[in-house]
This record gives sequence, C-alpha cells and structure tokens, in this order.
Amino acid sequence: MEILIRDYAEAGCLLGAKIIARVVREKPDAVLGLATGRTPLRLYQELIRMHRDEGLDFSRVMTFNLDEYVGLPATHDQSYRYFMRENLFRHINIDLTRTHVPDGTAPDLHAECRSYEKKIEAAGGIDLQLLGLGRNGHIGFNEPTGSLRSRTWVKILSEQTLKDNSAVFGSLAAMPKHALTMGIGTILDARRILLLAFGPAKVRAVEHMVEGPLAAICPGSALQLHPRATVILDENSAAGLHYADHYRWIDSQKLPWQRYE
Repeated sequence: MEILIRDYAEAGCLLGAKIIARVVREKPDAVLGLATGRTPLRLYQELIRMHRDEGLDFSRVMTFNLDEYVGLPATHDQSYRYFMRENLFRHINIDLTRTHVPDGTAPDLHAECRSYEKKIEAAGGIDLQLLGLGRNGHIGFNEPTGSLRSRTWVKILSEQTLKDNSAVFGSLAAMPKHALTMGIGTILDARRILLLAFGPAKVRAVEHMVEGPLAAICPGSALQLHPRATVILDENSAAGLHYADHYRWIDSQKLPWQRYE
C-alpha cells in the first residue's frame, strides 16, 4: 500500500481529487469506480470545481458505483443513485447513460448482481476504484468475515454499519438491512484503488487494514494484496499506526514523477 498522511481530511480530499483528475486527463474515457457517504463529499466538490474552473472533462468517462440499498428506488433521497446525482453527476458534463449504480429494486437481485459484473467486464474493467472504510473495516458493504474473493452480491448489513448509517434515515428501524455491493474480488480487479479514511473513529480500522494480518475479519486488509492501492489518511485516523513515521519518510523521498502535489 501507498500510505499518504495529511494534516486534515480537507487536505486528504483535495489530494484524492488530484489523483482522480490526473487519471481522467491521462485517459479521457476512464472507467471510475465511485463511492458514497460523508467521506468523499469534499472530494466530489473539488472535482466539480475542477470541471467548472479548469475544464476537467467527464464527457467520455464511465462510472460504476460500489453499492446500493435493497428496496430503495433511484428517486429516494437516501438511495446512492440519488446521492451521486445530487453531489456529482448533475454538476459535471458526464453522460448519465454511462453512469451505473446497482438496482436495489430489481425483481431478481441475483440476476442484477451478475449483470453488474458483466457490465464492468464489458467496459474493460475499472481504472480507478474510490473507497471509504467502515469503522468495522468494511469496504463497499463487504462486512467482516465475508469472502476475500467475493463478487457483486446481496449482503446483510452488520449491526455496526446499521448504527453508523441509520441517522440519515431517522431511525434504525427505517434503514434497509440489505444492500447490493461489489465484492472484494471485484474491487481488487480494479487497476488502481484509492481509499480515504478520516477521523478518530477510523483509527482501529485503519490500523488493522494497513498493519494487521490479511484477514476476512477486516475486509479492508484485502488491499494489502493489490499492486497499486493508495490510502489517504488524516492525522486522526493515522494515530494508531506503528509505522506512521516510515510512511511519512517514504512520501517525502518520492521522485518528482511519483508525486501528486
């Protein structure tokens, strides 16, 4: 893993946006895997600014989102299709027919999962997959003890995830208990991975993901297997890392072409 520690989440999001923008500029028809939630919001705002002020062009980009809640239509204000439309897509020049989010209302969820995998394959695979990290170490909605070789499938959400996400639904009872999500095997197929994790609540998950053993109990640890995974942290989320000074040293010694800033 490439570990990049910045002072604050704001700086981490701006760095993440630079990395994505570079991919899009180098490959205008890039296939991006996207994530939702609070963590990437500032990153998306910066991509919107780059589009508006610097002409960052998304017209040929294709996207695949990580996941979607089962039972929520695209019009529901807590669906991930709605999230992406409101927080990114409608603010940039992307072709909506080239954006993909799993359909949590499909009559046959298993068929929808298989179809999603085929769409990713038909697109030539994902060039860069953006990820967040759950407090229990999940990536996408791949909860602890799930297979490290899983493909897109229907997942039961853990109690921790339900508690963490239920506030936006108004109550725990109102939140869906299932989701469609890219599997860990699907995520690892991406040619490049970019994960953001910020704040003190993520300390334990970050420590286990980066320095713990490769284990299904921490799904994020599967990124240790990826040849090009970049993890962006702030000082709070990096507080539990034993080798934080080593990661800072490596970052400071990069050759000019290895730098993002």
